[in-house]
Amino acid sequence: MRGFPTLRSMTHQRSIEDLRAEVDQINRDLLTLLSKRGEVVAQIGHAKTQEGRPNHYDPAREDKQLKEIESLNPGPFTSAAVKAIFKEIFKASLDLEESNDKKQLLVSRKVKSEDTVLDIDGVRIGGDAPPIIVAGPCSIESEDQMEQTAAFLAAKGVKILRGGAYKPRTSPYGFQGMGVDGLILGSRVAKEHGMLFVTEVMDTRDVEIVAEHADILQVGARNMHNFALLREVGRSRRPVLLKRGLSATIEEWLYAAEYILSEGNSEVILCERGIRTYEKWTRNTLDLSAVAIAKQETHLPVIVDVTHAAGRRDLLIPLAKAALAVGADGIHVEVHPSPATALSDNEQQLDFAGYDKFSDSLSGLLRQPVGV
Repeated sequence: MRGFPTLRSMTHQRSIEDLRAEVDQINRDLLTLLSKRGEVVAQIGHAKTQEGRPNHYDPAREDKQLKEIESLNPGPFTSAAVKAIFKEIFKASLDLEESNDKKQLLVSRKVKSEDTVLDIDGVRIGGDAPPIIVAGPCSIESEDQMEQTAAFLAAKGVKILRGGAYKPRTSPYGFQGMGVDGLILGSRVAKEHGMLFVTEVMDTRDVEIVAEHADILQVGARNMHNFALLREVGRSRRPVLLKRGLSATIEEWLYAAEYILSEGNSEVILCERGIRTYEKWTRNTLDLSAVAIAKQETHLPVIVDVTHAAGRRDLLIPLAKAALAVGADGIHVEVHPSPATALSDNEQQLDFAGYDKFSDSLSGLLRQPVGV
């Protein structure tokens, strides 16, 4: 009786060309299945994004799949080899999910390739507009302080006056700001001197009143992850200056901006203000690479807060020059008539003479459109 042919006899019966042709067909079949798998994975990634789940990697799900694949492996490849192959497939699938996610983000250049240029009552920010200066005291303290500061900065050509009416302080016993009285004061002196007024909003309950008085709402570093606040300022339809969180990744920063844009507010200014590291010689570590990446990955204007990045007056000029050189759309700096008597951050604010020196050092860079 003739038995079934062995693998060796079958191999001898078929030519190498025939076998290779079969392998080629298997490759094509595998590619079709991989493409189909990719399409399904992309749908999963889109569903996660719609649900507000930006983290696509699920280690428990991956482990479950690998264990099932290992139990079903018929050979001849070892389980280790099969797991290695599927891990590469999982990695490629994750990359696909995340890549598609970025394509769909409203902040992404893949959605909007041209620069967003904000025009706030004639003040242009971003794109081919010359870099802007945002300046003013850390905290609004008195009418005399704000009047002096606004008059001085307006005479120097500064178009955006900053000042904190609500102050998030590390200590609950520190000066917390003047509240609504500070908003009214800051708004009034800014208007009197032909300036825009930007101030921080810290609570969803305060967005309406702050938006009533401020031209630009600032979301501070400590609130970058306050998603309810991000949504609320998005609904306010006021331009928003969004500071990067103290320890936030660039991706988290951009997702925070996405919260605002997703509510229909496209007028967002990103602000790099330094991140917390182990370094003790500066208040924070200015991440200029984040500015360059944000300019590449998003269409939004990006400015740099050199005051909080350094925490030292002697570093403000070189950091500002570096920020402008890397493509920042503006500089944020704190200025006070008498920093020694300031109620907050008195060691890092410039006095008027210091601002003159600061401005003179940057004059050539500030006259050039960004990127020129």
